[in-house]
Amino acid sequence: MEYLVTMTTQVPDGTADEVVREVRRREAVRSSELAGQGHLLRLWRPPLQPGEWRTLGLFTAADEVELEAVLASMPLRVWRSDHVGSLAAHPNDPGLTYEAPAKEFLTTFEVTVPDGASEQEVAELQAREAERTRDLADQGHLVRLWMLPPTADSWRALGLWRADDGDQLQVLLKSLPMDQWMTTDTTPLAEHPNDPAGSQA
Repeated sequence: MEYLVTMTTQVPDGTADEVVREVRRREAVRSSELAGQGHLLRLWRPPLQPGEWRTLGLFTAADEVELEAVLASMPLRVWRSDHVGSLAAHPNDPGLTYEAPAKEFLTTFEVTVPDGASEQEVAELQAREAERTRDLADQGHLVRLWMLPPTADSWRALGLWRADDGDQLQVLLKSLPMDQWMTTDTTPLAEHPNDPAGSQA
């Protein structure tokens, strides 16, 4: 299974700089080991406020018990809290390999079918959406797509995208046939020094 983990680190006041450097060095080594074992796929830095220390990680594990063991093995865990989001297979996921492009984005889609929409209308729109996502994957813009736990009256998905900038991404997202029924939350991603894709570039 795949998981998106939000990792927030709070270094205790008074911790010596050399201690922080040593823990970060050990974290980099352990991240490389986990990537080699196939548990750590990607690491990113989302936009941060002053003083924030936060990372988004894409992990694989057999289940949440194994994932917890993986996360607990990382040296920064002594100062870190983790929020785990389970990811399920999405029928339109292109499953592309991971590279280190110039700009990447995570998008959370929430699709709410309007009252009165027929099953045929929904099915036709889903078919057009599948075709468009394949096109965007072939163009190298859509990297991965996962299902998130649904809400009572909508379904949700998480997408990993590549684009020249945020403006281009918005054009791509607006080209999705289901955009008319979607609300989208976008997170720009920055490079992380321990990202396995970056280390392979």
